[in-house]
Amino acid sequence: MIQKLLIANRGEISLRIQKTCKRLGIKTVAVYSDADKDSPFVKNADESFYLGGSEPSKSYLVIPNILKAVQATGADAVHPGYGFLSEKTEFAKALYQAKVSFLGPRPETVDLMGDKIRSRAAMEKAGVPVVPGYEGDSQEPSVLLKEAERIGFPVMIKASAGGGGKGMKRVFSKEEFLPSLESAQREAGNAFGDARVFLEKYIINPRHIEVQVFGDSSGNVIHLFERECSIQRRHQKVVEESPAPNLDPKIKQKICEVAVQAASSIGYLGAGTVEFILGEDGNFYFLEMNTRLQVEHPVTEAVTGFDLVEWQIRIAEGNTLASLLQGKEPGQTGHAIEVRLYAEDPENEFLPSIGRIELAKFPDQQNLRVDSGVVTGSEVSLYYDPMLAKIIGYGKTREEARKNLIAGLEHTVIFGPVTNVNYLRGILEHSEFVSGHTNTHFLEKHKIEWEEVGEEKEALAKTASFLVSRTVQSSSVWEAVGPKGLWGEIL
Repeated sequence: MIQKLLIANRGEISLRIQKTCKRLGIKTVAVYSDADKDSPFVKNADESFYLGGSEPSKSYLVIPNILKAVQATGADAVHPGYGFLSEKTEFAKALYQAKVSFLGPRPETVDLMGDKIRSRAAMEKAGVPVVPGYEGDSQEPSVLLKEAERIGFPVMIKASAGGGGKGMKRVFSKEEFLPSLESAQREAGNAFGDARVFLEKYIINPRHIEVQVFGDSSGNVIHLFERECSIQRRHQKVVEESPAPNLDPKIKQKICEVAVQAASSIGYLGAGTVEFILGEDGNFYFLEMNTRLQVEHPVTEAVTGFDLVEWQIRIAEGNTLASLLQGKEPGQTGHAIEVRLYAEDPENEFLPSIGRIELAKFPDQQNLRVDSGVVTGSEVSLYYDPMLAKIIGYGKTREEARKNLIAGLEHTVIFGPVTNVNYLRGILEHSEFVSGHTNTHFLEKHKIEWEEVGEEKEALAKTASFLVSRTVQSSSVWEAVGPKGLWGEIL
């Protein structure tokens, strides 16, 4: 049994994992950098350990420092969260060698699925459909161009070690190919230290459908249904939901079965996600497998009723899937939609917005879940991903979930950094989203519009009133605000 869990991550995912651990009576250890020393996830943990400087390369990505934290605190297991070291083979190997339980798959699995070329070949061998393409050894531009012509334009150039859209280019003609290849290889080399790429046929108007899978140490694998993640910006997911709307039941069943087939073929252990691309003709293809908990796991938790972090812990302890299910068959009840609230400016090319959060107020509302890592007074820095929270609406129907989520966004107030809260609401209110007609080009095709509503207007009015009343007697806004900040007065 795991007694003390070290969470090798930060922010909302650290708090999310701590929540389950507290319910299960497991002690938690937070690790932190200079920039995070006063963060909620550090204060909320049972123990904390300082890693180093604010840059991830000096703290959250330094494996020896994480191992020092494990040794110093006596933690007997590590949860990697997502991002940082969660899909680094070296990290999984180091923990296994140190005889510390890693809440993830075996190192060889992390290694295989982290290599897009090898994983694609493994899936093809297992009979899993893959997009027609080229994953040969040669990286010569002339060879790759010839292969692109064989596949037929448009094609996708993808980084072998890639993820998150880095090193990925869509090419529509022979003339565009070589400049795009050079750009993709340079981007992949900078991001992953591996400039290798492979080619895939570009699927027109695709949907991104992924399946949550779990495997245990006895070789059993099951799925916990699908998630629709088609609404993306620059290959980054913005809206996720489960079940996928307007998905033919026969295709849904087949995708889930193939996901289990894919995971079983590599002896998968723990939580994983098999991602597919679904064409307009109903054919679907393996995209990649993420060997960790996904950012969007709450929508699966909402419709299945399972705590996926608890499942990760129980499987790491050697429990079987059968013991977790206790004779019950997994099912989907209701509908859940998640959006990612970012400190970014939709009216300024989505540039990250940094600074002190003068006010963070999230609604306490039925059928609404908020996973956040920030509070009033938190600092949003350039060191880390600017996601402030995940907000998840649930309902008996998709429409009910959508309305609950919109209401939640209307009562979400962040002052300080600019956020995408209104942009998210605009997506949820778009007629094509309402009808469930989405694909990965949704945000390219449709203009997203919004208006300021609800508590935001009210708070803005309070802000203006407060500033006017104080600045008439002061030489500047900041003199008027004083050392407690703006919201110390208003609240």
